[in-house]
Amino acid sequence: MNFNLSQIPERNTKPRDHGITMVMDKGLSVEEARNFMNAAHPHVDVVKLGFGTSYVTPNLKEKLEVYRSFDMPIYFGGTLFEAFLIRNQFDDYVEVCKEFGVGFMEVSDGSIEIPHAEKCGYIEKLAKHGVVLSEVGSKDAAHIIPPYKWIELMRAELEAGSTYVIAEAREAGNVGIYRGTGEVREGLVQEILTQIPEEKIIWEAPQKAQQLYFLELIGCNVNLGNIAPNEVIPLEAMRLGLRGDTFHLYLNKETV
Repeated sequence: MNFNLSQIPERNTKPRDHGITMVMDKGLSVEEARNFMNAAHPHVDVVKLGFGTSYVTPNLKEKLEVYRSFDMPIYFGGTLFEAFLIRNQFDDYVEVCKEFGVGFMEVSDGSIEIPHAEKCGYIEKLAKHGVVLSEVGSKDAAHIIPPYKWIELMRAELEAGSTYVIAEAREAGNVGIYRGTGEVREGLVQEILTQIPEEKIIWEAPQKAQQLYFLELIGCNVNLGNIAPNEVIPLEAMRLGLRGDTFHLYLNKETV
């Protein structure tokens, strides 16, 4: 860091497998990706090219090379996986990942219905090619999944080979583990945590209030996802108690 401060919580160091920040790139240009990496790469652990944007992104290979030059893992959004799957092109999806050198893969079923045993089969197959992140939860706000089912699905997907399970929220943070207002479904989250190790869950948390909730609940090394590129530095400051929202979180009250 740039100077010495006492009473700063200990962040896991890169390459880390716990306390990760997953960033959603929804269409940065090559130069914007380079500027983003120059500004924030020490605080980013993986970049997702959101939903199906990789299909229409100009100079895709050039942009991926920018991320690789910073040793940054990249993966295509789960919606792209579903787009291949619904067209019976699963093998083509694997080949695309190989062609573009993408070693992280997301398996989701937020837009289409996939029998869960079949979904776990895809996880098992893709785990032979790289790191699998599987998403649990529907993008349909009307589809409410009870807590016991979240736990059952997450456990099965981890057993099938997922390195992490992602708790669905969409890029807006208004479905899945959140209500339509963006408020956290606290009972759901806390029940999940009684059964699933927190270091294996990436909580999609695009809104500051959502990030704060998980930092207060789990600590500075919580896994957070769907972070906007321009929110990475503010989030890292908040993780360390260097933003008003968490200013007093780690201070020793006897010395303040």
